[in-house]
Amino acid sequence: MLRAIDSGEPPLDLLLRPVAMPIYQGTQMEIGIIGLGAMGREISRNLVSAGHVVTAWNRSGGNVEGVRMVETAAQTLQADMALTMLSDDSAIRNVLLDANLLSQVRPGLVHVVASTISVAFAQELVETHRAAGVAYVAAPVLGRPDVAARGELNVLAAGAPGALEKVKPALEAISKQVWDMGDEPPTAYAAKIACNMMITMAIEAMAEAVVLTETNGLSRERFFELILGTLFCSRPYQTYSGNIIRNEYQPGFKATLGLKDLRLAKEAATDAARVLPMLDVVHGQMREVVNAGFGDRDWSAIAKFTIDHS
Repeated sequence: MLRAIDSGEPPLDLLLRPVAMPIYQGTQMEIGIIGLGAMGREISRNLVSAGHVVTAWNRSGGNVEGVRMVETAAQTLQADMALTMLSDDSAIRNVLLDANLLSQVRPGLVHVVASTISVAFAQELVETHRAAGVAYVAAPVLGRPDVAARGELNVLAAGAPGALEKVKPALEAISKQVWDMGDEPPTAYAAKIACNMMITMAIEAMAEAVVLTETNGLSRERFFELILGTLFCSRPYQTYSGNIIRNEYQPGFKATLGLKDLRLAKEAATDAARVLPMLDVVHGQMREVVNAGFGDRDWSAIAKFTIDHS
């Protein structure tokens, strides 16, 4: 159930509507997974736990208990649904489009792309799927691998209503909420990119606040106790303030991936002929973080960089 936040803004249930679909009880699906990185592994485990029959292909091999590994990506497309969780536009282009795999799918398959990709590439995928006669659902997710492991992702879903109905059992198995982003897949990626942009801005804001308050004698522990207890208590503030307090930045979401998503946001803004000054700043700062050798650390290492170099 959607809950409104008392922020003075219209409640979320007036802005975002949960996907309105029939309730499925015990629906078993055949699902193919393309990509078993940190997120793909946890998603596949939860799909198996929910009773679905899962096959998977991964460029670098590997295995997940209960998942049947196959030798080619094309084999994952012989299913009711295929879920792609590859790193970026170029990976999807290389694996799926360059090999013309959409011409080899089982009739009736729905292709779900959970990767965070550019809005422009999402529009290209709309056209290529339409030409191939394959249903396409966008389903980027909010949540790190630990959230995925608990089956508590937020899924931002967009696509034709019939296709969304078909894949609902799978999306529910990996999430605590499926958010309806409408009928057009690119919209879901725009929303996901905007969310990650805002998280980066929040991390940078916390870092700059620490610089200001510690300089004037207030510990970061005490400052964040104040902030979390008053103005900002959502999960990103809770998670990343903890990293800043401990000065530990073990990767949950790598800085290189954060930089990629900020680049996607800048590209979307450019394509829309809009100027986003805060985005320009955090993109430049994250680029400095990666160039300084922190690319494999958590993206919240942008806070360490800001604090150490202020």
